[in-house]
Amino acid sequence: MGNQRSNHEGVRIASASTIEIDFYYQGVRCRERLKLQPTPANLKKAARHRAAVIDAIEAGHFDYQVTFPRSKNARKFLRGDRLDHYLRSWLDAKKPTLKASTYRDYRKTIEGQLIPEFGHLLLAELKRGHVRDWAATLACSNKRIANLVSPLRAALDDAMHDELIHANPLAGWHYRKQEDPRERDELDPFTADEQAAILAACPDAGQPLLQFAFWTGLRTSELVALEWGDIDWRRKRLKVSRAITQASKGQAEGPKTTAGARTIDLLPRAIEALKAQKAQSYLHPSSRVFLNPRTGDPWTGDQAIRKTLWAHALKRAGVRYRRPYQTRHTYASMMVSAGEPLAWVSRQMGHTSVVTTARIYAQWIPNAHGAAGAKADELYGENRMAMPYVVSAYFS
Repeated sequence: MGNQRSNHEGVRIASASTIEIDFYYQGVRCRERLKLQPTPANLKKAARHRAAVIDAIEAGHFDYQVTFPRSKNARKFLRGDRLDHYLRSWLDAKKPTLKASTYRDYRKTIEGQLIPEFGHLLLAELKRGHVRDWAATLACSNKRIANLVSPLRAALDDAMHDELIHANPLAGWHYRKQEDPRERDELDPFTADEQAAILAACPDAGQPLLQFAFWTGLRTSELVALEWGDIDWRRKRLKVSRAITQASKGQAEGPKTTAGARTIDLLPRAIEALKAQKAQSYLHPSSRVFLNPRTGDPWTGDQAIRKTLWAHALKRAGVRYRRPYQTRHTYASMMVSAGEPLAWVSRQMGHTSVVTTARIYAQWIPNAHGAAGAKADELYGENRMAMPYVVSAYFS
């Protein structure tokens, strides 16, 4: 039965279950099979489909990949670069708009993961199934998978807006595999005794930095970027507007989040640390508050602080090692356990909401046990008998 002619031009019976149509596209004769039994009605249907294809070709809006997605011929007519070329050029064009740390992470992901896996495909060939099947082989957390897919999704979004592809195959899609509940990053703040021991063991030139870290909750990247002009001495406030990470190579960037750009209140111990630091760096050409005591130059990132100052101070003090970021948790846990308003603590920390603060530091929120509710009862309890009258009077 194969390749029997029908009464319709360009339409042939290919098998007991398929009909073949042929047409010319970009000067090439193309043959495609339709999964239709070669009945008279289906032969007419195939002829109409062929006519629609020819009309679309003549009108200039025929897309081979969309019309015949499973065709081996489609790849010959795909336009655009291979995915490896596109991702590299996309990242180069995107670099001025990305933070240095984000650019570094994207580049590592593109070169180390995405290009080895998908780089051989043409841009328009990439399908959600390719990414889904790849993600299923990864032995890492859902969060890690999301981070790997993120630059690919962003690149495909731009490709769609630039009309290089019709749609982003990853739009609205996220890969989620079953995984055991994972504990939150460990919060391990320093006790008051540990803080005192660390400061006592630290060289005099380094003490102000560590004391300021314990009493402001600033991220290490924010401490590195702090300038004297950010300090409002009269109001005892500090404007946090920039950060310097290891990836930024000494260049200031915006804060980690929108909420990270904030103005915080400076407590007495923080003011004390700044006054002690003044003699070391107030007139330094860089305007930076904290300098590397060994070189007299501004810090270049958190790794330098950890290796040059932090690790040695903890070792000399005999305090169990934790990373410098725990000074931030120390500050927040002190404020919360002291009963400071959560909204105030949240603003000091640069969290996006009070809910975030409460969730992270819930274990330090004071628990009054049996005394819970006592203040409300004391304030409102004696008026209990008057309440029904007030309510009924309001609605009468």
